[in-house]
Amino acid sequence: MKSKKNRHILFIVENLPVPFDRRVWQEATTLKESGKEVSIICPVMKGYTKRYETIDGIDIYRHPLPLEASGAMGYLAEYSTALFWEFFLSWKIFFRKRFHAIHGCNPPDLIFLVAMWFKVFGVKYVFDHHDINPELYFAKFGKKGFFYKMMVLFERLTFAVANYSIATNESYRDIAVKRGKMPAEKVTVIRSGPRLDRLRIVPRDNKYLKGRNYLVGYVGVIGEQEGIDLLLESVEHIVKQRQDIQFAIVGGGTDLEKLKKLSTDMGLNDYVDFYGRVPDDLLISILNSADICVNPDKPTEMNNLSTMNKIMEYMALKKPVVQYDLKEGRFSAREASLYAEWHNTKDFAEKITYLADRPELRKEMGEYGYKRIINELSWDYESTRLLDFYEKVISRDAV
Repeated sequence: MKSKKNRHILFIVENLPVPFDRRVWQEATTLKESGKEVSIICPVMKGYTKRYETIDGIDIYRHPLPLEASGAMGYLAEYSTALFWEFFLSWKIFFRKRFHAIHGCNPPDLIFLVAMWFKVFGVKYVFDHHDINPELYFAKFGKKGFFYKMMVLFERLTFAVANYSIATNESYRDIAVKRGKMPAEKVTVIRSGPRLDRLRIVPRDNKYLKGRNYLVGYVGVIGEQEGIDLLLESVEHIVKQRQDIQFAIVGGGTDLEKLKKLSTDMGLNDYVDFYGRVPDDLLISILNSADICVNPDKPTEMNNLSTMNKIMEYMALKKPVVQYDLKEGRFSAREASLYAEWHNTKDFAEKITYLADRPELRKEMGEYGYKRIINELSWDYESTRLLDFYEKVISRDAV
């Protein structure tokens, strides 16, 4: 019989490759460093095309996906393909090296369809609640019809199958308990605190400013609900008044090309650089060169209740933040951020220029955010929660 320390945990991730998914990679490496065996199933995507590899002692099995979904049939094809490969690979791994817990990372809320079969063999299912999918569906499509109700059903079934659940914040914990009917003692909040050994503070590189006085940085997914179109409207407001601010947008996603075209159509190409998905070293160099960082996520219920990793990453680099006034965004940043009125792109622009003209305030906010990360929110604190959580999950008496 293996000790609890050496027990095997299988992560299943559907929407991002690993190690690109920073939260999953932090969790996986933390468990591996504590002595657990860790395997991961995830999709093949650009830059992560090896079907199998071992990184830092973690076995990664990647499977193909037909496309990046954008409509009902696209999502059906994507999810069906992912479930097929997750089911096939999980059994392949189980017969090679039995695992004791499946750590399922949404979206979508369908991984329970794979995990439920292994519970017969005593395997625990841990649901890692990254996104609230009913709210995500409504944010994308603006209606609560048949498919919205299906999202709620899948969420409910996920919590019913799960032995334990991880919530990324208190808002998600409330959803797990109230809507998901998960016993409160089975839900643990583990935030996506940044790893300070990854987010290093390095000297500014002025080449990203393109000869201008200030740089505003953004890092994140380039999708519909991330609000890059709102940010471009704010840039438009700014450049009508002044031309001394450059914008650096880092990240990839389904809307990248569309938003690059929108920037061109708005005449903003001289002021906005889209860098796409980049290696960590380049990402860190760009963000360290920024005077201000932004989180223009659209004010939806999904974004209001979700913790955005980018905010804490900005804070870890001592950057003041501008964002819309959303509940969990305000909890993360507090005095490290200025908060614009919902959907008010002019107010968002004015918050940026206000900070640009006040270097002492920028420094004060940056220091406040950095201290909050160091003292409260870094992965050093959250990793301890994760390890304590898994001691409970893998104990013989856990049910």
